[in-house]
Amino acid sequence: MLPEAEIEPKPSRPRARSGPPASRGVSTGRVVWIALAFSVVLIASLYLFHRFEQFLIRDPRFALSGLDGDVAAIEIAGAAHASRAQIERVFAIDLGRSVYLLPLSERRDALRSVDWVRDASIARLWPNRVVVRVEERKPVAFLTLAPARFGLIDEDGVILPPAADRFTLPVLTGVRTSDALSDRRESVHRMMRLTRDLGDNVRNISEIDVSDRDNLKVTAPRDGHMVTLLLGDRNYAQRYRNFLSYYSKIKRSLPNAATLDLRLDDRITVVE
Repeated sequence: MLPEAEIEPKPSRPRARSGPPASRGVSTGRVVWIALAFSVVLIASLYLFHRFEQFLIRDPRFALSGLDGDVAAIEIAGAAHASRAQIERVFAIDLGRSVYLLPLSERRDALRSVDWVRDASIARLWPNRVVVRVEERKPVAFLTLAPARFGLIDEDGVILPPAADRFTLPVLTGVRTSDALSDRRESVHRMMRLTRDLGDNVRNISEIDVSDRDNLKVTAPRDGHMVTLLLGDRNYAQRYRNFLSYYSKIKRSLPNAATLDLRLDDRITVVE
């Protein structure tokens, strides 16, 4: 027998790894055509917008005064005391022009300078109208402007011209028209803290003096004559109730007492 021959195994070759398929690049020409198409669409859109904008600006149907010059194209809502004529004057420069050109923010700022107007909103009502909605200021007191001449003042310290309405409000003293707006506002807020504390009793107060920030004074009619009460800077309601509870006794003992100091919560002092 022939001896068995040893057969050496052939060394295995390592398999080559297949990489990802090579990506096909976008041709330069295609990029150029895409950019060109985008530019054409953009230019066409801008041109159409420009034509449409010119249509809104030039077509007389969009003019604020209307084709027949109708001033009623300006609708005003909420103006009970503010002058309609003053509000319309704000838009005088816009009459005959397209409502598209109306600068809403500028006109709104101008409306805030009109007497009685606290804030306003403006809306275009196509094709050729404008709606103005006014929020008016609310007076909280009368203010002496001159001897025998009164105005009104609101919670922001803004002085308002007289109105035909009959307001049931106290007269505020210690505030001058020459005071800075911030000072007037602070004085009015002190007064309003007092009136909120007094609640319904404020209807019996005819005058409130805020000249001394640490000692508010009120004047109230009582039994045929005026009584001035020194209320300090706190506990207004309790101190006023003390006055109501003990005034009859004070009047019996001191019938001519005209000024009462209530700043100490446990006593009432008659000021000579």
